[in-house]
Amino acid sequence: MSQAIGGGNGGGEVYRNGNHHGGGVHSIGRRTRRSSRRLRDSGGGSDSRGSDSRVTQPRQEKDRAPLPCTDFDVAYFHSYAHLGIHEEMIKDRVRTEAYRNAIFRHQDRIEGKVVVDVGCGTGILSIFCAQAGARRVYAVDASDIAVQANEVVKANNLTDTITVLHGRVEDVEIDEEVDVIVSEWMGYMLLYESMLGSVITARDRWLKPGGLILPSYAKLYMAPVSHPCRYSESVDFWQNVYGIDMSVMMPLAKQCAFEEPSVELISGEHVLTWPHLVKNVDCSTVTIHELECVTTKFKFTSMMRAPFHGFAFWFDVEFGAPAMSDYDCIQQSASVETTDGRVTESSQRKKRSNPNETLVLSTAPEEAPTHWQQTIVYFYDPIDVEQDQLIEGSLTLSQSKENPRFMNIHLEYASNGRFFVKESVMR
Repeated sequence: MSQAIGGGNGGGEVYRNGNHHGGGVHSIGRRTRRSSRRLRDSGGGSDSRGSDSRVTQPRQEKDRAPLPCTDFDVAYFHSYAHLGIHEEMIKDRVRTEAYRNAIFRHQDRIEGKVVVDVGCGTGILSIFCAQAGARRVYAVDASDIAVQANEVVKANNLTDTITVLHGRVEDVEIDEEVDVIVSEWMGYMLLYESMLGSVITARDRWLKPGGLILPSYAKLYMAPVSHPCRYSESVDFWQNVYGIDMSVMMPLAKQCAFEEPSVELISGEHVLTWPHLVKNVDCSTVTIHELECVTTKFKFTSMMRAPFHGFAFWFDVEFGAPAMSDYDCIQQSASVETTDGRVTESSQRKKRSNPNETLVLSTAPEEAPTHWQQTIVYFYDPIDVEQDQLIEGSLTLSQSKENPRFMNIHLEYASNGRFFVKESVMR
């Protein structure tokens, strides 16, 4: 449940999860989140373990105790045995072509070198690396999809180059240092699933000093959004159903629709302000401990009069040298106070520096859609904001104690003298 904090008008108003209450605790039940890509129900997948004995199995080191594999890990790995998840990712052309372009753009760092593909899935990124001239590719996956990946490797006559390792990064053995790590580790809101920890483990175990990690950098952004149609479809619908007053269903409709984060597509028109950079990740230096809890303070100025329905989150990843995004340029400009407190037109139009040197895969609302879409944390009731109205507060993202692959979201925000808290769990 949410923590209550005092209101701005005499301290008497209490807001929980973005909803105004008279002071009593409002009990909210949990519901199971269903995702087309991540953490699917593990009960419906076929178990292909053992169908090919030539897939290399992990070998334990006597002097190293790997982190235990929990029941949550087993369910997570089993969910990736579903071919549909991999089909959805591969069919995401923005994603897949960005990785292929990045691999061939860094061919001079890959040709004749050793690569590890963390979470290889069907093996497509490993094959791109082999096509770019890698001397050896270790394709690692703890899911049973590794068995099919090995078949794909054989079908493409790449067994001399690609070795499929069926097991966790913590458990498998590679008897040489590697020059390159490639991985598609990003979850919804960038950090959901905690797969970046596996990339960090691979980096610390095998990567040579100065080695290449693709992607190299990642940035998580957030911004207030207005989405009246979404709210109307989910809540206002119950006011009149075939001429029947079902408005008593509206509180339950709000709970069902907005208790947990929603993964959906929005457009740039829904965004009320310039975004705020929540977290900047350098894959060559980030630590597992650093990702356990991410906290930021934000301050937004609404660019229009509109109902404020929640916060949207999206991310960019960069392959190679860090790029300066449109948002970063804007925030740098906005950090200098102007007479009217608004961003100048010239700074709003700045683009990424050296676009020919750095390839960026973006999931921003104004970019081509990806299977990640955007993640929206909706309020139960919208807040009306005026143009130039200030929205400020803090955000904490933390790994769930129930399951570290889940993510706790704690938002505190204030506008026009009213204070709110929204807590949610991304499951």
